[in-house]
Amino acid sequence: MTKAHDALERLREGNLRFAADEGGAYAGLNRARRAELIKSQEPFAIILGCSDSRAPAEILFDQGLGDLFVIRVAGNLVAPSLVGSVEFAAARFGTRLVVVLGHSQCGAVVATLEELEKPTAGQSPNIRKIVDRIRPSVEGLLLTDLRNDPGALVAQAVRANIRASADHLRHGSQLLERLIRDDGLLVVGAEYSLETGVVEFFDGAH
Repeated sequence: MTKAHDALERLREGNLRFAADEGGAYAGLNRARRAELIKSQEPFAIILGCSDSRAPAEILFDQGLGDLFVIRVAGNLVAPSLVGSVEFAAARFGTRLVVVLGHSQCGAVVATLEELEKPTAGQSPNIRKIVDRIRPSVEGLLLTDLRNDPGALVAQAVRANIRASADHLRHGSQLLERLIRDDGLLVVGAEYSLETGVVEFFDGAH
């Protein structure tokens, strides 16, 4: 079992390679590695990330097959099935690091802000559910001076949404709470910059 802080350092190192155009974990994949993973897996980190095509966790952290247990959903939001997926990996595989990975210019966050400012008539109920889950973490920002600075508003909203998802995982599951308290599970919030390629771990990364 990889300890949480060791796993976090491994992610940091992998992202530095990626951002410097030095990544190559996928180049080493071969039939032998695939065969090793047929019967078991030991991912060293769980990543709850956004579905955005520009933010694939394995590539951003320069990791290969079997290294990461990745859950992707628009807006890196947390719903019961997603909590269950995190619980599954933490309990079954002994993975002790969970990273909620958002990214700059997140479309789901932008869509939520737009919806709050100008509601859409006849919006898909399924898209509405995404907006409704992001809404509580960002709507208060529209009551501040940030409403006059769209770029800063989106940047702060992205981070607020990441923090909300990480906090939900820390306090919305009895199983995860127990693993945090007794078994060294760490839940961290991070943001990937589309502009620089760098992931910043800013919430809960002690």
